[in-house]
Amino acid sequence: MNITAAYVITFIASFCMLVIEIVAGRILAPFVGVSLYTWTSIIGVVLAGISIGAYFGGKLADRFPERRTLGWLLFLSGIATLSIAPVTSLVASYHFPTTLMARIVIVTTLTFFVPSCILGMISPIVVKLALRNVETAGNVVGKIYAFSTLGSIIGTFAAGFFLISWMGTRHIILAIGAILVLTALASGSLFRAKRLAAGFVLLPSFLVLGTYGFAFRAPLDRYTNYYKESDYFTIKVKEATSADGKTPLKALVLDNLTHSYVNLKDPLHIEYKYERIYAEVLKWRFGKDAAFRSLTIGGGGYTFPRYMEVYYPKAEIEVVEIDPEITKTVSVYLGLPGSTRIRTYNEDGRWFVMNCKDRYDVLFIDAYNDLSIPYHLTTKEFAQSLRDLMNPGGILLTNIIDNFQKGSFLPSTIRTLREVFGEKNVRLISISPDFEKIGSATFIVMATRDAVKVGAFEAFVRNTFGPGAASSVVPDSLVEQFMKRSYSVVLRDDYAPVDNLIAPVFEERFGYNRKIR
Repeated sequence: MNITAAYVITFIASFCMLVIEIVAGRILAPFVGVSLYTWTSIIGVVLAGISIGAYFGGKLADRFPERRTLGWLLFLSGIATLSIAPVTSLVASYHFPTTLMARIVIVTTLTFFVPSCILGMISPIVVKLALRNVETAGNVVGKIYAFSTLGSIIGTFAAGFFLISWMGTRHIILAIGAILVLTALASGSLFRAKRLAAGFVLLPSFLVLGTYGFAFRAPLDRYTNYYKESDYFTIKVKEATSADGKTPLKALVLDNLTHSYVNLKDPLHIEYKYERIYAEVLKWRFGKDAAFRSLTIGGGGYTFPRYMEVYYPKAEIEVVEIDPEITKTVSVYLGLPGSTRIRTYNEDGRWFVMNCKDRYDVLFIDAYNDLSIPYHLTTKEFAQSLRDLMNPGGILLTNIIDNFQKGSFLPSTIRTLREVFGEKNVRLISISPDFEKIGSATFIVMATRDAVKVGAFEAFVRNTFGPGAASSVVPDSLVEQFMKRSYSVVLRDDYAPVDNLIAPVFEERFGYNRKIR
């Protein structure tokens, strides 16, 4: 093999390997979320595959130092890559009777180990075929691995910055599989007869055609109106109905969580109870003609910002949504009008807050998913930045999904906010008054810049909404009991293990066997 061919083949193999590794996170996100566990498993499994592949590739190179060996490895790596999509559809949706971390490792291994292993076998074969003189071995090997690393670098940037948002993961997998198969046929000396080579092209073609509708086509059904893989989320818009079954709604699904319900005909319709708590807090603090200013970090379906826009005509409403594709989706499919007063900033919430010079009366943190929590939006340092943005009398409302009996993320959030706002200025509001029995649910942590008589809020809710109220303020005594019996930490920029803290709730929700402590 001439040295140029060696450079090209190792470049292509490494490029494909890193594209697969980057795409793996998006492929798994709808099934297991995007968390520290997910990326740890992906990196670990891929590295294990490459390492074991390199070991056996070296043995194979000494035993079968032929161009045809390389061709078969490239061909098989293409077939293995094309199998990623159907294997994911089969394996990732299966309920493994194990812990969340073990499930993620199992799913990742079954899906990505074989392609990684086969691709890892290619470099030793290329080195063996390209090496002609032991005296120049260092130079040849160094250049081959330099081109291999260059392919990895370009594959990483291409997938992360361009390919995913342009093609989507399924079509990327198709393209990578096709590239590897064509590289095998072009440079692997597999077949002397062209007809035989053409016949082998039919194998991956049949694999794709046979599984296309199941694995490669975007999962659109009669309930799914829209599907898009952005740089941050797998976005779906689905048909839904209200809890009473009477009102048609649109649901915005981000990865594996239904983030928002939207009534296209009535922006004042609020389906999620935690957003009804938001509404009750605002009605307590502001009249309909009040000219307050709000900032929401995490736009989602823009359900509550649209509610504020209609109910409070003089309010200034700003939303920080990191994903511009979500904003576009809401505008096209979820009824956000072009004439909206809502001002949107498509950037990271922490970055926006760091550079913001304005002041706000109400702050909403609605950027937390179930197992996809941006840890940098949970820390004491970020809470201090938020406090600095608040006007006197300002309110911060954060929604948290956790278990009131045994959770760790909720008490850690309370403890962290107390460090910034003071113990008496942090309150917990539940969507259920049955505090002794409530388990995993959505809670609102309310932090105020100045002292607030929460009893006045309770009286307002009781007198205004009666039995239909969404807000149930958890008594201080119960909160203290919860804090004492639960494990908690002060979340800081240098120590914020939110994935570990919230994982038991994810496991409980999806039926894994790990018990919440």
